[in-house]
Amino acid sequence: MTTRFFTLTSTLALFAGPAAADMNFNRIASFETVRNMAQGDDKARESSAEIIAATEDGMTLAYTDSPLGVVGLIDITDPANPAPKGNISLGGEPTAIAVVGTTGFVGVNTSESYSEPSGHLAVIDLERGEEMANCDLGGQPDSVALSPEGDFAAIAIENERDEDAGDGRTGQMPAGFLVMLDVTETGLDCDSLTKVDLTGLAEVSPEDPEPEFVDINRLGETVMTLQENNHIVVVGADGDIISHFAAGSVDLDGIDASDDGRLRFDESQAARLREPDAVKWIDDDHFATANEGDMDGGSRGWTIFSKTGDVVFDSGVSFEQALVQLGHYPDSRSDAKGVEPESIETAVIDGVPLVFVGSERGSAVGVYDVTDLAAPVLKQILPSGIGPEGYVALPQRNLLISANETDLIEDGGARAHVMIYEYQDAPAVYPQLTSEGAAELIGWGAISGMVADEDGILWAVNDSYYGSQPSIFRIDTKENPARITDVIRVTHENGDAAQQLDLEGIALDGEGGFFLASEGRTDQVIPHAIYHVDAKGVIARGDGEIGLPSELMAFEDRFGFEGITRVDDRLWVAVQREWGDDPAGYVKLISYDLEIGEWGAVHYPLDDTEAGWVGLSEIVAHGDHVYLIERDNQIGAGAAIKKIYRVALSEMSPAALGGPLPVVSKELVRDLLPDLQGFGGY
Repeated sequence: MTTRFFTLTSTLALFAGPAAADMNFNRIASFETVRNMAQGDDKARESSAEIIAATEDGMTLAYTDSPLGVVGLIDITDPANPAPKGNISLGGEPTAIAVVGTTGFVGVNTSESYSEPSGHLAVIDLERGEEMANCDLGGQPDSVALSPEGDFAAIAIENERDEDAGDGRTGQMPAGFLVMLDVTETGLDCDSLTKVDLTGLAEVSPEDPEPEFVDINRLGETVMTLQENNHIVVVGADGDIISHFAAGSVDLDGIDASDDGRLRFDESQAARLREPDAVKWIDDDHFATANEGDMDGGSRGWTIFSKTGDVVFDSGVSFEQALVQLGHYPDSRSDAKGVEPESIETAVIDGVPLVFVGSERGSAVGVYDVTDLAAPVLKQILPSGIGPEGYVALPQRNLLISANETDLIEDGGARAHVMIYEYQDAPAVYPQLTSEGAAELIGWGAISGMVADEDGILWAVNDSYYGSQPSIFRIDTKENPARITDVIRVTHENGDAAQQLDLEGIALDGEGGFFLASEGRTDQVIPHAIYHVDAKGVIARGDGEIGLPSELMAFEDRFGFEGITRVDDRLWVAVQREWGDDPAGYVKLISYDLEIGEWGAVHYPLDDTEAGWVGLSEIVAHGDHVYLIERDNQIGAGAAIKKIYRVALSEMSPAALGGPLPVVSKELVRDLLPDLQGFGGY
């Protein structure tokens, strides 16, 4: 089963931009999982939110937290202000949860090794936080589903392979299987446990099925993905296999298949196995899969199947390309599985059947109207946390919830989050910037500096994350969202990309070209410099690169130029942090006279901070002032300083380098934290 998809402008048109007066999802709140830790707990420990469910009244969320070995609870009586309800310890690793009423059914992995997998299904009273029942499952559970009537449970026993053994391939025993269990008023009937053998079905490693995800329709039929086996199985309520079939493959054209620091979408992958992860019924005859991939596959999209194996719809490359346009493309995964759709949720909200597709690596969720199963329409893409793993929709409350498993505590980044979206009679807040509608597919990210031109046009640059493709983007702000309409690549005169740049600022030269500030880092052979490029992005030989004088380079630091602006014949550059000759708490604003080639500087006083460090990240001249972004390096709940200050140009009288520098005074223009918090994220 192979399907071919080409890059077509019509596929990109599926993304409808923000509506002026229509129903849209908007993120209204985020909840850090560490908030559920008890007072005195070590909040430096890793936490996570993976699979998530809700009580029948929709007022409490329950999510699995594998690193802590708990189920976390969140009170969403007021969904815009989620409140912690604490953690319930399970004595093992929770892998999945389903809820009936206020009772949680949790798959718990207790395996001591890959060769001796074990686990049980725990029944938890979520109100009292007590375990009511427990059934041994005979293996390692990976997914749990309850029938719509709540009378039985289906559990995927994956018995996952050791990826460090046998070249990480399937064929490692014991094999996985499906378990079906009757649910009673008091919990579970362990004696009713039925084991459904899945061996001999798949073409890939038929002896070693590894079921990944299960869901049950109104007929009591269980659909199940065997991800590593690239196979799908449908089992009746009596435990008999109704149908099974290969998940098939897709020919992908117009993708980026190389991890090379560039965004290029002119490559292909032939016969890419879907290897689906999550699966959800849309109706009693059709289900959707998120084709994440594992060993040999990952088709970067999602599929609607009939339960007899027909492909009703496949997104091909259109879902990934929609994420590309919003700056959500994970370039480091180009040579692997791209945006990696991993999770699927379905619901009927306001009479509209919807499919929600979560991109694990793109940290976003696509909202599709599937009124026509053969032609779903991408209505929105919503920003999620890092590594969305599970979703639950609450149609009765017009809510969508995402559980985001990645905890970046070791990197000083965002903690794992649960995020809440509301279906509102309001314009869509997200995105603010897109390249949708451009003549070509323009990928972008790491926007690090901007400058305003005439008629609502901005020019922006990307930083060293795309070091093999330094770029200048043309942005039209007259549209909502603002649109990237064109891109200029920064090159040398011979046409080669100007690599080893870390562009952090851009200014107009008044002749159609630009001055660019590059933040240097000597240990990585990235120069501290100002570059002058023409309207085509070409750096001229000779005066195209303005290197720093010895008086500056003698005290250089890796935290260099962060913004550039032009005032008459003088360039001003903001330095991010103190260099070796700066007093603590003071950074340089460096000037360069274009007429005589003379350097100078003033000192700018930074705010104090209780955590991390504070620095500058932009400078722009306007009227009688220069405006600067001053910020700390903290995110999430720890963020404290995200501000715009201004300095009067009358104070910007540079002194010669190497001696005392005058200190300018600053005036607060805007504290940006309330604006940032207004997006309901971190």
